[in-house]
Amino acid sequence: MKKIQSVEAVSELINAGRVLSLAGDERALSKLPKGQWIAGTTPYFMGEEKGLFQQEDIYVDDLTDYVAGHKIVQYDASNLHEITEDRFENGFTILVIPAFSQVHSDYALKAPDFDGLYDGPILGWVSGKDLESEDQPKIYNGISNDASSDIGVALHLDLPAGQMADLEIFNIHKPNPDSPVIEFTDNSFEVVDCLIDGEPQNFARFINDNNVDTQSPIICDYSGADINVCIQNVDTDNGKVDFYAPVFKGRKYRLAIPLEDYAHEFTSNLPTAHGDVVFSCNCVLNFLYGGLEGKKAGFPGPITFGEIGYLLLNQTMTYLNIMDIE
Repeated sequence: MKKIQSVEAVSELINAGRVLSLAGDERALSKLPKGQWIAGTTPYFMGEEKGLFQQEDIYVDDLTDYVAGHKIVQYDASNLHEITEDRFENGFTILVIPAFSQVHSDYALKAPDFDGLYDGPILGWVSGKDLESEDQPKIYNGISNDASSDIGVALHLDLPAGQMADLEIFNIHKPNPDSPVIEFTDNSFEVVDCLIDGEPQNFARFINDNNVDTQSPIICDYSGADINVCIQNVDTDNGKVDFYAPVFKGRKYRLAIPLEDYAHEFTSNLPTAHGDVVFSCNCVLNFLYGGLEGKKAGFPGPITFGEIGYLLLNQTMTYLNIMDIE
């Protein structure tokens, strides 16, 4: 079950022992009782009919009827690498981490080196806040009913025999074949210099001199998958560029092909789900840059400050199907 519900209705589900992944404003989430749930803060959602800004109600993914077992585990810098060890052999993991935290940075930079990262689906999202507020992004562990801006929380889920989880990443952005090749010398969320077609150059100056659209990502090919890295800020005075996800040394990036109509690209290219879509999330940058409030553009789910599809992602939609094994 995927839907937006009142605090009272969600509390009833929790008290009935349902296993839930939740998203909402902290003033709504803080009213919930203890139970078998995890949550992150965001007031932005993709509903059944349109994109929404919603602070009173809570987005609910009820996973109870799909799974054979579950466990909730908290993660910080000391044990984050253990997330792959804690998974069920036949299942999937939903991870929520607060934006701008150390665990956010650690997962982004270190997850590519986790043992067995791709052996079972790890998906989830980066919690955020109302962009007009002074709130801090938070996660909630329903077992203890504790909120935190410093740690991550995961819901590990075990599937019954005869079923499997399939994680998909939907990306409307494509690398521009005419773009120069961009390379970086460190793994980092911020850069000063880079290589443009093998030549050293200040990246902020390159963006400014070439009128690069900073609402479009730079893109790297990861074994056939296009992975976006989005530009957060260009500081031309100090020659520095900040990203919403890290760039990696040794990877080759290209500028994206500009989009003429963001919402149309989503609605006209949405994939057909195979099996039941039990979880989905969409990037807040898509919501903002595409003007998606009030528009149908993607599967229902929280609109987030970063998506997790094994790696930390930007400007994508991730979703999970549960399918019968033939």
